[in-house]
Amino acid sequence: MNKLIDEKIMPLAVKFSTNKVLVAIRDGLSLTMILAIVGSIFMLIASLPIPGWPEYLDKIGISQYLWKGVDSTFSLVGLIASFSVAWSYAKQYQQDGVAIGIIALCSFLTVTPFIKTDTASGITLGYLGAKGMFTAIIIALVSVHIYKFFIDRDIKIKLPDTVPPAVSRSFVAIIPGIVIFTLWLTIYAVLDAFHLPNAHDLITTALGGPIGFLGGSVFGTAIIVALNSLFWFVGINGGSAVNSIMAPVWLGNLQANMEAYKANEPMQYIFTQPFMDNYVYMGGGGATLGLVIAITIIARRRKASKRTKALAPITLVPGLFNINEPAMFGLPIVLNVFLLIPFVLTPVINLFIAYFATLAGLVPYTRATATWTMPPIISGFLTTGSISASILQAILIVIDILIYIGFYVAIEKSYLKEERDK
Repeated sequence: MNKLIDEKIMPLAVKFSTNKVLVAIRDGLSLTMILAIVGSIFMLIASLPIPGWPEYLDKIGISQYLWKGVDSTFSLVGLIASFSVAWSYAKQYQQDGVAIGIIALCSFLTVTPFIKTDTASGITLGYLGAKGMFTAIIIALVSVHIYKFFIDRDIKIKLPDTVPPAVSRSFVAIIPGIVIFTLWLTIYAVLDAFHLPNAHDLITTALGGPIGFLGGSVFGTAIIVALNSLFWFVGINGGSAVNSIMAPVWLGNLQANMEAYKANEPMQYIFTQPFMDNYVYMGGGGATLGLVIAITIIARRRKASKRTKALAPITLVPGLFNINEPAMFGLPIVLNVFLLIPFVLTPVINLFIAYFATLAGLVPYTRATATWTMPPIISGFLTTGSISASILQAILIVIDILIYIGFYVAIEKSYLKEERDK
């Protein structure tokens, strides 16, 4: 088993997790989460599940400004991703991340259709949000490579050394910037002239369709969850390696739910980023909150091993805030064959239970997000506006404890044996 992991699985996992494209998507999208969280706060205030509250906000004229706050934050994640993904990708190649980020952002706007009237023009807000995420990523990645092509071949405007660096940097970006803008403007013009779907719709159909099918079905998502755990098991951050691919789909589903809720229409998407964070991965990858609570329970026994007693406090407190590195590398979970089965199985079980509970109407669809460090029970309410989601989280935690505790008892016996043999 160890030979298989060392020779086959580990090299593949390392190569996958250090891929520059995936790292750029991961780090770039992480910078957009502040918009999602702030927007969710405004939305929660506007829609607190208190009888008469939304009507009261409408009456006093506050509601429209709260929803304006939602539109000005969460509804711009695609636009910001075009900059942040390009910036992250460029930095990995030691290029000017800010310059390329600005070029990519403007290129994103270039391929985005404008709405024109006789007196004004504007942009459909939907394309600037999660709906435009795939387009933002493609534009960012392609733009970085074009920019790098020119810089590596020293095709740039050079100014004397006496010119301030900020001015010189701007001129360096002119030639590759013109080429990049021209490329995306030409693509927009061709599609528009021949009355074809715009770049957003084409890219979303080509990429979002297959990925969305995988991440939109319960069995496809179960595969993703299992892969997340397997990556973590060999010491690779599973969220970075696997979930970053699905983030545009799950964020898009969340935005669609938010818009449906705002329009007082039925929400359609079960699998969203907060659904995964707050039901499937409670405590972090592998749903390890159940494990660290199980460790704490066993540590309270009078004859518990010294190692378990030492592990309990350093794993429980971070685990409550979905930080599981102390358990991953302190227990450890990584490469610990005794915990492989529950580590893969537990989040998959959480997924199916939460999926069917949502499908049956026992809990509402997620329509807001919270910071990933928000403790379970609280996060369930914040992301759905319903106490039933918190109750579901509590039930899942109990199930997770019951799954993990039997396996940890076997580990505890080995700890006690080691202590007796010393």
